[in-house]
Amino acid sequence: MKKNAFKKILFSIAIVALLFGCKGKKEASFTTGWNYDDPEWGGFESAKPNDQLEPNGMVFVEGGTFVMGQTTDNVRKEWDNQPRRATVSSFYMDECEVSNLDYREYLYWLQRAYGNDYPEYVKKALPDTLVWRSKLALNEAYVENYFRHPNYADFPVVGVSWLQAVEYANWRTDRVNERILVENGYLELDLDAQGDNTFNTDAYYAGLYEGLVLEEKENLDPSSEGVRKIKIEDGLLLPKFRLPTEAEWEFSAYALIGNSFDERIVERRIYPWNGYQVRTDDKKYYGEMLANFKRTKGDAMGTAGALNDHWEYTAPVAFYFPNDYGLYNMAGNVAEWCLDVYRPSTNQDAEDINPFRGNVYTTKVLDADGMISEKDSLGRISYREVTVAENINRTNYKQADNINYLDGDLRSQLTDQWKKEQSEDEDMIVYEDDPDAMPVSETNAMYEYGVSSLITDKVRVIKGGSWRDRAYYLSPGQRRFLDQAKSTEWIGFRCAMDQVGSKSIY
Repeated sequence: MKKNAFKKILFSIAIVALLFGCKGKKEASFTTGWNYDDPEWGGFESAKPNDQLEPNGMVFVEGGTFVMGQTTDNVRKEWDNQPRRATVSSFYMDECEVSNLDYREYLYWLQRAYGNDYPEYVKKALPDTLVWRSKLALNEAYVENYFRHPNYADFPVVGVSWLQAVEYANWRTDRVNERILVENGYLELDLDAQGDNTFNTDAYYAGLYEGLVLEEKENLDPSSEGVRKIKIEDGLLLPKFRLPTEAEWEFSAYALIGNSFDERIVERRIYPWNGYQVRTDDKKYYGEMLANFKRTKGDAMGTAGALNDHWEYTAPVAFYFPNDYGLYNMAGNVAEWCLDVYRPSTNQDAEDINPFRGNVYTTKVLDADGMISEKDSLGRISYREVTVAENINRTNYKQADNINYLDGDLRSQLTDQWKKEQSEDEDMIVYEDDPDAMPVSETNAMYEYGVSSLITDKVRVIKGGSWRDRAYYLSPGQRRFLDQAKSTEWIGFRCAMDQVGSKSIY
């Protein structure tokens, strides 16, 4: 026993010595043997992988494969939504639709930061409250009260165009990342910042935003001044908020994770819940509607004393039961903007992993010295579209604008009688039999906007049913579209965010 005890003591001493001997030892590169994070070996920094911060108001949506497209008989005889299998990467999605309160916070910040010098920018962000007007209905109370009255604070914002929703997402990115820097002690909150002095994530990464610095990170480069700003390699700041793609929206709405076992989907859903009904079979709430929609013409909420879905127009953003991802109102209430440009044949053309149509590739604007150009008057750095010359040796893409690719791109579809001649604008063509003719838009030439189609490069996908729709549109597989500059009283939006790296809920 004494001998064994002595061996244990020696073993413990050896472990302690080993630990102290390793203390302070730098991790070395597997390929060169040079130390990481060591100024004596050049100071190359290697931040450790970390868990992405949970974005405020969002839930994690674990990705996977699913059958995207219509799940019911197409009563409108449309052919733009045939079922096909697709895979979606994991991402984050807003738990609820963006509310009036959320959007008013945005406007308040814009007014404080830009109202004095750029009031037109603030005005451009205002929702159109006149969308509530109808020539044969009395809705002036909604025109006057819906957006600003506190009784509607938790209702979804409407009257917001796709363009306005994108600007909101950009603003949210900067406010969240500014908060992260403040909470981690790198910046002091600057409540007086206005115009080009306001915080912008891209400008901060580019070294064009100074702000009220409290602390900077140690710079291990021996040729540096010893400190530096946070950079993307540190993994501290969040990726950009954005609108969800059509595939992401549909995948998260179905929430098939709730009725799958291993890799077998127990039941393919018509709605964001199981079954063929729009009422719950939960004993506690038996018979309650699961979404806000119009049951029949003239029946928006049921009879007095027995209201079916309770609301004639919109409902609070967290009123009904959430789906199995914890997302509210993925059926009914308001339809929602998606990031995609609409095309009827996207289901045939798009990739089967993270399908999306709408890529327009850009790069930062540089000055004559090759440095990133100065910020604009709103504190943002400028971007321009990439050129064909810059991408001459690429095999995956050549031009910046790929909206038309395989659907509207006449250059890849014209027969020999057409001369594939580009004008100065790469998205324009001329005909061989009339070389002096004015160039026409490729999309317009194919879809004849205003004659046989409403499709342009500026129409965006809308997903989900709304308070004014019948149950048919509650299916996440349905798709519609609208011009990105227009807004209505039945369309709202929510934001999404990429999951950086791998993450599983298990």
